This record gives sequence, structure tokens and C-alpha cells, in this order.
Amino acid sequence: MTTTPHKPLRVGVFGLLGSGNLGNDGSLEAVLGYLRTDHPDAEVDALCGGPEAVTERFRIPATRLHWNRSEYRTASRAGSVAAKGLGKLVDVFRTASWVRRHDVVIVPGMGVLEATLPLRPWGFPYSLFLLCASGRLLRTPVALVSVGAAEIRSRPTRALVRWSARCAAYRSYRDAPSRDAMRAMGVDTARDEVYPDLAFSLPAPRAGTPAGPPGTVCLGVMDFHGGNDDRARADEIHRRYLDGTIRFVRTLTDEGRPVRILTGDQCDTAVVDAILDAVDSPLVSAAEPASLADLMDEMAAADTVVAVRYHNLICALKTGVPVLALCYATKSEALMERMGLGAYCHPAREVDADRLLEQFRALEKRSAELRRTLIESNRTAAEQLAAQFTALTTTLFPANPHAKALRETA
Repeated sequence: MTTTPHKPLRVGVFGLLGSGNLGNDGSLEAVLGYLRTDHPDAEVDALCGGPEAVTERFRIPATRLHWNRSEYRTASRAGSVAAKGLGKLVDVFRTASWVRRHDVVIVPGMGVLEATLPLRPWGFPYSLFLLCASGRLLRTPVALVSVGAAEIRSRPTRALVRWSARCAAYRSYRDAPSRDAMRAMGVDTARDEVYPDLAFSLPAPRAGTPAGPPGTVCLGVMDFHGGNDDRARADEIHRRYLDGTIRFVRTLTDEGRPVRILTGDQCDTAVVDAILDAVDSPLVSAAEPASLADLMDEMAAADTVVAVRYHNLICALKTGVPVLALCYATKSEALMERMGLGAYCHPAREVDADRLLEQFRALEKRSAELRRTLIESNRTAAEQLAAQFTALTTTLFPANPHAKALRETA
């Protein structure tokens, strides 16, 4: 009797990966870690924004997300506009062809169902819709795993996001407000679960215990201009954020505190340069981490962190370092509340340096207590993500031997 050889699972990962955003790449790293541990025979490749970077770092084949290489450049000439229009049509067939080659497609985390930062409907929302619609039509399950969501006012964007979610075979969210937002936009979320952000499954260095005089403060910055609904006030919001941050840094250095400025995306370097130009002090230094692991290494050596970007906050929380969040969306407030630091949030749109300093000093007074809180919160987050990976295996790979073993031991 002959046996049919086991056919490797073909798994695709999708998103704005390899494009310079450390949080997005950290989410991919977490899912690849799960796949390599629980499904080591799976053949994995990506449809993403930066295929060269993804292949170089993660050693998986990758395909460019858009046919039009100038997708994210402003089109002003007739030829550029025509190329963008043609690209949208070509991407329908490119996306469907890519989806067809897979048994499962995973969208690893990221804020793919939100527009908390400036976003055009025919950019990533359109790409996500093509993916999820192709999955539904071709019967290839698409899983949105620990994704972020928020209510969207723009009707075209809202419609694309809603239909993307409806076409997905599996949905989970990184916080309760994300699930609430999708329900408010007309998606049936009765079977959808809430788990922590995927980055909480990544390994992290252990933060040291501060000793002696006050030490380094890590400042995670962002090229922040408001959200999708703030376009008319973008310059004003950016100036207020930058001025408040500069005043905060200047006060810390006047008190003799070293400040280490960190980025979370390639576009954040303009903010770093502005702060370095405004605060002439040897106590201020800057780094451009290449991964979430680099971010965590920097933060683990600090006494305290102040950060804007969502995954900068996660890196500080993950290492157990007390962090003050400059919040630009509900997701940041929900994250801080979940981890036991809900009292230490400050609006990024209205940075008040005096109030920020007051909150910062209150945070540092409770540093030892908050570090203990974070140990327990991180343990809970890791357990919840382990449960999600088990659920993914039994839901998406029911024929896999590992999934069968999990069902038998349940």
C-alpha cells in the first residue's frame, strides 16, 4: 500500500511589511515565530510593501504589494494618474493570483482596519479589500490576527474596511475598542476574540533595576500631524506636538537627565533632527533602531520611557520599564489601561509641557511599584497570545498533525 506524501502548507502573509515601520515588521516576526514553531513544514511567502527588505531580514520570498511602483507618490501629471488607475486594475488580478497559490493567508497584526493616521481609500484599504475578497471568492481563508480597528468617517474608506472584515475567515483584535469599532461599522463580531498585540509574544530583555541618581529617559518620537480627520489642522497639530516635546526635553537636560531619542519609522528622523537642533546639550543623543528588538534593548537600559508610537509603547511595557504615553488614538489609551498604567496618558494633539512633566514625575515616584505591575501584566499577555496561536492552529490548519494533537489533548 502506498501513502500520499504530506503536502506542505502554503501560507501567505500580507501587509505594509518591510516599509520602514518597526511595529509592522515586529508583528510579522511574531507570526513567523509561531509558524516556525507550530508548523515548521509550512512554506511561507509575503505580499508586502517592501519585498526586498522582508526577504533580506526574514528569509522568505516576497512579492511587491502594488504593480505601480509609484503608488504612494502624489500623482500630478496625466501619465502618473493614468499609471495609478491602471495599477488598481492590474492589482485585482495580481492579488487574486497570489491568493490562489496559498492554503491560508495571514494578516499579522497592524492597524489595518483603522484610519487614525492620514489614509487614502484607494491605497492600503483598497489592497486589503482585494485580498479579503479574493480569499472569499477563491476559498482561501484570510485571517486578520490581533489587528487594530477604529471607526472611520470617510465613506469610501469605511466601506472598504467593512467589507474586508466581512470577507475574512478569522478575525481577532488587539483591544476591545477595536472590536467595538467594527461592530459599530456593521460587522458581526459575535465570534471575534480580543487578544494582546502580537508583539507581546516576542522575546524581550529584562530591564535593570534603577540604582543611584536618576538615569536615562528614552523618548520615542513620531512625525505626528494628527489623524485622517485632522488634515486641515495638520501643521498646527505638528507644531504644538513638537514645541511641547522640545520644552520637555530641554527641562530634563537642564536638570541633568540624559535623554535618548528613538524612532519607530523612517519618517520620524525629521522630528529627531528638530529636537537636536533646538536642544543644544551633550545629554541628548539619538538612535535609529532597526527592529523592535533594538528598541527594547535601548528601553531596557532606561529608567523611564515617554513615547508616541503604539509599538514604542509596547516595547517599553514589554521590557517592564514605566512609560508615559503621548496618545493619538484610543488604541494607546486601551493598551496603557490593560497593562495597569492607564493614569499615565497625555494627548499628543495637545502637548502641554508643564502637565507632561507633572505626569512624568508622578510616574517616576511609582517606578518600583509599576515595574512589579508590568511583570504580571506581561505574563498574562503571553498566556493570552499562546491561547490565540492554539486557536489559529485548530481553526486554520485542521488537517495539520499538530492541530489534531491539540484537539486530542483538549
